[in-house]
Amino acid sequence: MKTLRIPMAMLLMLFAAACVTINVYFPAEAAEKAADRIIKDVYGEQSAPSKAPAAEPQSWLQPEGAPVGYRYGLLDWLVSPAHAQADLSVNTPAIRQLKADMEQRHRQLAPHYTSGAVGMTHNGEIVVRDLTLIPLKDRNTVKKLVAKENRDRGALYAEIARANDQPGWESEIRQTFARRWVDNAPGGWWYSTASGSWKQK
Repeated sequence: MKTLRIPMAMLLMLFAAACVTINVYFPAEAAEKAADRIIKDVYGEQSAPSKAPAAEPQSWLQPEGAPVGYRYGLLDWLVSPAHAQADLSVNTPAIRQLKADMEQRHRQLAPHYTSGAVGMTHNGEIVVRDLTLIPLKDRNTVKKLVAKENRDRGALYAEIARANDQPGWESEIRQTFARRWVDNAPGGWWYSTASGSWKQK
């Protein structure tokens, strides 16, 4: 019986040593930088200076590039993980076209952000926050601009995920952009929280 246990243990050890798992984590820092580049281009001179996020201290329990809160598990000790923290590609023809359309549209929307008529939502879109702040003759135009902007923003988030061969990242890209739209906006613009309440930056 003992002679069978030794070869089996050796086989298990060899199998564990030979296995390498590839864990591709969402590159949160790269996503924020990419979002900032796009948003600052869209906002133009109205962009507010952004603060760089504080670096999280690394520990031996949290591998570099892993999401915050990740800790090595038993399987990671047995099977060596190769952590891939890819850069985020945002330079495709589709992304460039969406960004150009958004830049042009922003010039029309900017006065309505400033007046408080249009606000930013917590999910990376915009809404008409107060219709009474828009002249009657301009209301339909602004509503159409808002609808087109939201359509292009949704397409942008999906295209960035597609361009990086990670369609599952679309939700995280949207969340990242939602924060950065607000962080890069100038003071005085309105944004909604997850609870639905409105705040002025």
